[in-house]
Amino acid sequence: QVQLVESGGGLVQAGDSLRLSCAASGRLYSSAIMMWFRQPPGKEREFVAGIRWGYGTTNYADPVKGRFTVSRDKTENTVYLQMNRVKPEDAALYYCATGSSYYASPTSWGQGTQVTVSS
Repeated sequence: QVQLVESGGGLVQAGDSLRLSCAASGRLYSSAIMMWFRQPPGKEREFVAGIRWGYGTTNYADPVKGRFTVSRDKTENTVYLQMNRVKPEDAALYYCATGSSYYASPTSWGQGTQVTVSS
């Protein structure tokens, strides 16, 4: 099973940028989807962005389109979430996950990294 470790969270000022990383151990198949989810305080966990490990095709939730970019480095087995023009509503615990479909529950999750936004 793939193990995922997130890093890069912290305190960021609204309007600034932050980059999250997710290091994966274990084999990632080309068909695997690497995903970012987030859970704001008191709210449900929600999908943020995803990238197909092999082809690199991406998918974004509407609230982050045009501001966030998901990418991967296959040599480092790492996925990134570049967060630009951060808003207060982006504050959440961000999780990295992997699975084979956007329509099924991920099979592996990281422990999460906290993003706090000051306005």
